[in-house]
Amino acid sequence: MAVVTGSKQRRVLERIGLYAGLGAFGAIMLFPFLVVAFGSLKESTDIFRFPPRLLPYSQDTVEIDGEEQGLYLIEGTERVLLETITVGIYAPPDDLEDTVVVPTADTERRGGFLDAETVEIEGEEVPLYDVEVDGEVVAMVERATTTQGRFAAVDDLDDVVGANVRLAQQVDSVDPQPENFRRVTELQNLDRSLTNTLLVTLLVVGGTVLTSILGGYAFARIEFPGRDAMFLVYIGSIMVPFVILIVPLYQLMVALGWVNSLASLVFPFVFNAYGTFLIRQFFVSIPRDLEEAAVIDGASRWTILWRIFVPLSTPAIATLSTFMFLYAWNSFIWPFIVISAGNFDNHVLTVSLQQLGGRAADSPNLILAGVMIAISVPVTVFVLAQRYFVENVATSGIK
Repeated sequence: MAVVTGSKQRRVLERIGLYAGLGAFGAIMLFPFLVVAFGSLKESTDIFRFPPRLLPYSQDTVEIDGEEQGLYLIEGTERVLLETITVGIYAPPDDLEDTVVVPTADTERRGGFLDAETVEIEGEEVPLYDVEVDGEVVAMVERATTTQGRFAAVDDLDDVVGANVRLAQQVDSVDPQPENFRRVTELQNLDRSLTNTLLVTLLVVGGTVLTSILGGYAFARIEFPGRDAMFLVYIGSIMVPFVILIVPLYQLMVALGWVNSLASLVFPFVFNAYGTFLIRQFFVSIPRDLEEAAVIDGASRWTILWRIFVPLSTPAIATLSTFMFLYAWNSFIWPFIVISAGNFDNHVLTVSLQQLGGRAADSPNLILAGVMIAISVPVTVFVLAQRYFVENVATSGIK
C-alpha cells in the first residue's frame, strides 16, 4: 500500500514539475509579445525610461492657473516645476574639490570670449569665470553644467525648492494610450494598407485552396497519360528558391501591365505546388469505396469532389488556408519590389511598416502600435485554427 502511495505521489510531483516547466517556458515565449503589446500603449518618453517598465505609465498632472502641470516628488512632497535654469559647478583652480553651484547667467568669463583668461589644469587650458561667492567675486573654473529646476508645493506655491530636473522623480500611474493606433494610421495610411492586405490575403487563400482542391483531386483520382511524371515535375518546383523567380516574374508583370497593382500580388501565388501536394495526399487517403458507391448512385465527379472529398478534407483545407494566410499576410520582398514606394494606395502592411520605421524613428511607441495592428489578425487566425492542425495530424496518423 505504501509503494502504491509513493508511486502516486511521484507521478503527481512529476506532473507538477512538467506543468511548472511548461508554464515557465510559455511565459518566456510570451514575454516579447507582452513588451510589444504594452509598448504600443505607451507614451514616447515612457519607452525611453530607465529602468524600463512593462506597463504603460504617464506622469500625473494638476491644474495650476488654468494649465496642466506635471507632478514631481521632491523630498517627499508633490511639487510642480515652475521654471528651469542652467547652473554651473565651479571651483577655484587650486582646489577643485571646493565647488559651488551658481546659475550660468550670473557668471561671466574673465577677459571676455576673445581674450579670455585661462589656467592650465591637467595639461589643458581651461577658461576662468568670475563667480560671486558670499558677496565676493572669485576666479573659478567651470567643472560641469546641469539643469536645475524650481519646484513649488502643490498646496503652497510660495514653498519653492531647487532640484536637478533630470534626477527629479515623476509622480506617475498606469495610463494606456490607445490613441497611438489612431495616430499611426494617420501617419502612414495604415488603414488603407490594412484593407489592401486583407483583400490580397483573402484572394490568395481562396485562389490557392480552389486550385489545390482541383489539382489535388486530378492527381489523386483521375487517370491520364503522364500524370505521375507531371506531378513529380510540379512538386519539384517547390525546390526552386523564390529569389530565382523574382526577375522573370517581374518581367511578366511588366508585360501584363500589372506593376504597381494589387493583381501582381494575387495571381502569381494562387497556383501553389505545396497546396496541391497537401490536398492530393489527403485525397489519396480517402477510401475508394466511398467514391465507387457515389458513382453507383449516379454522382458525377464534380458532385463527388464537392459533396464527399471536400467535407472529409476540412482539416487539410484549414491547414493549407492557415499556411497561405500567414504567407500572404507576411509577404514583404515581392510587394516591396513590385509596388513603388510612392504608391501609398496599393501598399500592404509589411511595406508600410518598413517605411514607418524611418518616419517614426523617434516614436517607437507608434512603431510598436503598427506592429500590433499587423500581427493581431494572423495571431487571431492561428489561435482559432490551431485545432485543425491537431485534427489533421491525428487523422493523418490513422491507417
